[in-house]
Amino acid sequence: MLLKEKIIEQVNVRALIQFLGLAGIATFLPFVVHVQWLTGPIVNAILILALFLAGIRSALTLCLIPSLMALSGGLLPAVLAPVVPFIMISNVILVLTVDYFANLRQTTANSAKSYWPGVIIGAGLKFLFLFLSANVIAKLLIKQELAVKVAQMMSWPQFATAVTGGLIAWVILKRLGRV
Repeated sequence: MLLKEKIIEQVNVRALIQFLGLAGIATFLPFVVHVQWLTGPIVNAILILALFLAGIRSALTLCLIPSLMALSGGLLPAVLAPVVPFIMISNVILVLTVDYFANLRQTTANSAKSYWPGVIIGAGLKFLFLFLSANVIAKLLIKQELAVKVAQMMSWPQFATAVTGGLIAWVILKRLGRV
């Protein structure tokens, strides 16, 4: 068998199409919607959907896209550019935590028993990491009055949007029969 044929056989076309669709939404959403309370849950839902539909590698890849697009699309002010890598890492933390608990469901009869702890703990870890990181960076790089706004933006709303994104993803995954 030719190498080209082997590679084509190994590609999961369905997962690839789902990944490209989710990546497209994650890429263009920050250019269209400039409201954290709308964009945040949708992006977090996309990250979780990518994990369940396209796999861990695809989800981790998507963790990098929304923050860059939010910065270049204006949703994230340019002064917050130094925070972008930390937002990416916080997305990775969310995905890895949800993945860890999702893998526990293989030993659990009820998938909700592993999905929701993954989302809640993942959202908490994402919030904690981003809150602490943003506070340090904001104090070092920007004016004090702006640092307070940055700290607020990177605090509890991150937890709320991650949990809301988990809820959106749950509804979609439930309808698809994936959880």
